[in-house]
Amino acid sequence: MMPAAGVPRTGAPLAAHAEAAAGAAPYDVIRVRSDFPILQQKVHGKPLVYLDNAATSQKPRVVIEAISRYYETGNANIHRGVHYLSEHATEEHEAARKTVQQFLNARSPSEIIFVRGATEAINLVAQTYGRSRIGWGDEVLITGIEHHSNIVPWQMLCAEKGAALRVAPIDDNGDVLLDDFAALLGPRTKIAALTHVSNALGTVNPVRKMIEMAHQRNVPVLVDGAQAVPHLRVDMQNLGADFYVFSGHKVYGPTGIGVLYGKAELLDAMPPYQGGGDMILSVTFEKSTYNKIPYKFEAGTPDIAGAIGLGAALRYLSALGIERVAEHEHQLLEYATQSVSAIPELRVVGKAREKAGVLSFVLGSVHPHDIGTILDQDGIAIRTGHHCSQPVMRRFNIAATARASFALYNTREEIDALVRGIERVRRVFS
Repeated sequence: MMPAAGVPRTGAPLAAHAEAAAGAAPYDVIRVRSDFPILQQKVHGKPLVYLDNAATSQKPRVVIEAISRYYETGNANIHRGVHYLSEHATEEHEAARKTVQQFLNARSPSEIIFVRGATEAINLVAQTYGRSRIGWGDEVLITGIEHHSNIVPWQMLCAEKGAALRVAPIDDNGDVLLDDFAALLGPRTKIAALTHVSNALGTVNPVRKMIEMAHQRNVPVLVDGAQAVPHLRVDMQNLGADFYVFSGHKVYGPTGIGVLYGKAELLDAMPPYQGGGDMILSVTFEKSTYNKIPYKFEAGTPDIAGAIGLGAALRYLSALGIERVAEHEHQLLEYATQSVSAIPELRVVGKAREKAGVLSFVLGSVHPHDIGTILDQDGIAIRTGHHCSQPVMRRFNIAATARASFALYNTREEIDALVRGIERVRRVFS
């Protein structure tokens, strides 16, 4: 099976593929689904309906093949060897970095640091930039819809430094109150860290506007883009973020790989996060001289196959056309929201002005875990719980939600199956 939309296997420029996608045929979700081997299976004897994409997305064949090809024909360590395999692996790894740079429209590949995921990227910034810039009485500003990964690292830093964590509140729809956000940007604010898209509610923050507001007060901004990159066009030159992070496994790439984008002038000034091989230029027992960026932050042997797989995933998504994917997912979200709204006792949690493909809901007094368990019997995979966003749950006076999240391979027929499954849950608990 050929990859959809002529997906490239190597590091061809993304702009050409995006341009080709813009004039391509109408979005063919059936063709897209054929690129994902896992979607062809059955669960409990029923066709798999995978609606847990905000937790992790499935992988297209081109990503699986890219990883297998590396291990089968090119496995070697990088940046150290002079033999063919090492040089080839290095080229593939750095080509993946270039792909990420193009995908994000960063100024240089040196602004792209490979990490294990968004969580490690946020911790890296907190423990390097944060520890060197934040002191007693200073403030870190976040929002009320953050994932735990964009709360806990800053709490730890504030506790160590005697700083304060400030939180911009959200309204009953799940939108951040921008006037409150602006009011919290004060002379002691040393960094603002905010999500681009909420994993629990689907809220799309107006991050460009929020970044402009912060920069007017000379406050740098980190954006958690884990839930945004699979669904929205993300352009660093347009957004102006100082740091931007995302995880590979949510954008159709492998687990255990992610990206920290940082402006070169900030990365250059930051101390290393970890010490070890490849992040140094020279070592004596008296002193070590650190490598240039991005290698200064990539100690030890990296996830070479993961980076190569991530590059393949971003090329796949770019070839499909992120705008076409976003429109497809928006239509799914509208259809799903309308469909479930007709179900008695069901309440959608999160009705922001702008949303990505996340539908969180509660059903009367039925525990979300029971909803998920019964849906699983019909082969329907959703996420249940607090979604690593416990403060969001408390804001809405609930312990948990059931969450269906959509991706580029989901269909209206799968949403119909979800609705039938929820109706079955109602009958069980009636």
